[in-house]
Amino acid sequence: MDSLDRQVLLALQADGRMSNIALARSLGLSPSAMLGRVRRLERSGAIRGYRAVIDPAVLGITVRAFVVARLKEHSEQAILEFEDRIKYVHGVRACYHVTGQFDMLIELALRDLDHLSRLIRVDIAQIPGVMNLETMLIMADSVADEGWPTAPEP
Repeated sequence: MDSLDRQVLLALQADGRMSNIALARSLGLSPSAMLGRVRRLERSGAIRGYRAVIDPAVLGITVRAFVVARLKEHSEQAILEFEDRIKYVHGVRACYHVTGQFDMLIELALRDLDHLSRLIRVDIAQIPGVMNLETMLIMADSVADEGWPTAPEP
């Protein structure tokens, strides 16, 4: 991946609907060269897809939280079982297997606190292997997700 590829990724993260012509013009390439570059980035998996950034309030999402889970054991089977089950819990936005005091970090997006309570007590706590859970409500987005950094480390 060269610096131009990184500029393409940065531009498309900022505006995924940017036309190929506008993208080419902004980076000083011909439209056909830009199209070839973008298609190569898509084929390689560097660009995994395109999506709209939606305001969660429009969808009735008023509560966002992180839940950290500690598992009873750290075997591959226990981790895979948890990962397989958490995928089907409605309201889970993302789940990460992490190091440290807890094993899993789960991001939730829900309509209200009752939904959060039920989801924790019924859906997550009942997954086999869960030892304990801790919940943190998200009060505000202090730094917005603007995409992945594309510049190489200095």
